[in-house]
Amino acid sequence: MGNTAAFDATEFRRALGSFATGVTIITTRDMQGEPVGLTVNSFSSVSLNPPLVLWSLANNALSLPAFRNNGHWAVHVLASDQEDLSGRFARRGENKFAGLDFDEGEGGVPLLRGCMARFQCRTATLYEGGDHLIFIGEVLSFDRDDAAPLVFHGGGYAHATQRDPAHTSPKSAWLDGSFSGDFLGYLLGRSHFRFYAQIRPLLEQAGLSDEEFYVLSALTLKQRMAINDLDAGMAGVLDDGSRDALASLVARGLARSVPEGYELSDAGRDCALRLISAATAVESQVLERLGPGDAQVLKSLLNRLLTVIDPGAAALWDGAP
Repeated sequence: MGNTAAFDATEFRRALGSFATGVTIITTRDMQGEPVGLTVNSFSSVSLNPPLVLWSLANNALSLPAFRNNGHWAVHVLASDQEDLSGRFARRGENKFAGLDFDEGEGGVPLLRGCMARFQCRTATLYEGGDHLIFIGEVLSFDRDDAAPLVFHGGGYAHATQRDPAHTSPKSAWLDGSFSGDFLGYLLGRSHFRFYAQIRPLLEQAGLSDEEFYVLSALTLKQRMAINDLDAGMAGVLDDGSRDALASLVARGLARSVPEGYELSDAGRDCALRLISAATAVESQVLERLGPGDAQVLKSLLNRLLTVIDPGAAALWDGAP
């Protein structure tokens, strides 16, 4: 090969990481018949007719002999809820298949479950590609499921979501400088009010105010909630109103004071579980219309937003239960 320009390896890796990719796990069996697998984001399609795909493996990878010697392997395109599985197969020095249920495909290749798509392949060609070996495989069979993909970008996992074509252009107010239709406060506020409007009738049946339900729900996070933790968790949300709501719950026999702070009574626990179960059913109906992939993206982004604008929210969860 000719001369190669001198690159800063770290910066080169970062530049390559600006290209978002899906995440896959490639599996096969070694010469002893043991299952082998690793996480790969170099997967790509090559041809539709004949059906060909490719991926690459580092020349110093411990699993290289298994993939080179076995003519069959499978590509698993991971769904957005399989980040833990991706991490497991990215680590060295452990039994990656321990405790996993999997099927067997062409040539006895392990087939993982719950993936967006699975491609069972036979090695068609091998190419030397610098410090990697490039595998081109003929797809013998495949299956797929509707889900959101797990994405890798900038050195970390990410989520992909579809844009709603009906709302690609934010609406603008007639008053110049006013809030537009994509103002975060408007989107969060209206979504909250419309979502909570479906839960409020349940609270009215139980005779609870919004504030009382919020505190009642918070008390379910730990067996006993220290008053300082409750105050920290309610700071900027209910503030002093949390004490009034807590006092009302105690007066109604739904909560009680204990040396460590406060806990739910039996009646309070039954009430909380009944309301939370009903609220979860409402949530499921909303998220079903949104779609499983976008639902997970939404929750992930809201959790990130919460850590940015309200770090104290973690006080309710620290040390649970």
